Amino acid sequence: MGIERISKFIVAKENPPSLLHAIRTAVAAVVSYLIARLVRLPEAYWAPISTLIVMQSTLGAALPISIQRFAGTAIGAVVGGAAATYFHRNVWAFGLVVFLLGIVCAALRVERSAYRYAGITVAIIMLIPRSGGVWQTAIHRFCEVSLGIAIGLVVSALWPERPSGKPDGQSKTAP
Repeated sequence: MGIERISKFIVAKENPPSLLHAIRTAVAAVVSYLIARLVRLPEAYWAPISTLIVMQSTLGAALPISIQRFAGTAIGAVVGGAAATYFHRNVWAFGLVVFLLGIVCAALRVERSAYRYAGITVAIIMLIPRSGGVWQTAIHRFCEVSLGIAIGLVVSALWPERPSGKPDGQSKTAP
C-alpha cells in the first residue's frame, strides 16, 4: 500500500483539529486532572483520559455517547467489583465476564460504547493488582471516569467550538 493511499485514512477531510480545539481540549484535560487530584482520587489520570475522549466531539454529538459511556462505566464497576470479589485476577473469569457483559448489553439494547466502557472498567478492576479492595477500586474508577466525562461535557457546553473546515479556527467564508 503506497503512502498516498495510507494518507487518505489519516488526513482530515472535514473538521480537522484547530488551534481553538487544541486549547479547549488541553484546558479541559488539565481541569479534570486537577479536580480529580483535589478530591484525592487515587488514579486521577483516568479523569483527563475520559475528558480527552469526550472533547473530540461537539456537545451535541458528545452528550448522547457520554451518557452511554457513563452507563457502561457504572455497569462495569458493579459487575467488575462483584466478579473480582470472587475471581480476582483470573483471566478465564475475566473473559467470561466480558462475554456476559456483551450479552447483557445486547439484551438491554445499549450502544457498543457502553459495552466498551463496561469492558474496560472490568479489565481495570479484575486484572490490575491493587493494594485496596476491589469495591474501592470499582468506586474510584467510576468516579474518575465520570468526572472526566462531566468536565468534557461542561467545557464543551460553556466554551463551544464553531465548526470550521480550515485549521486554526479560520472561517470557511471570507468576511
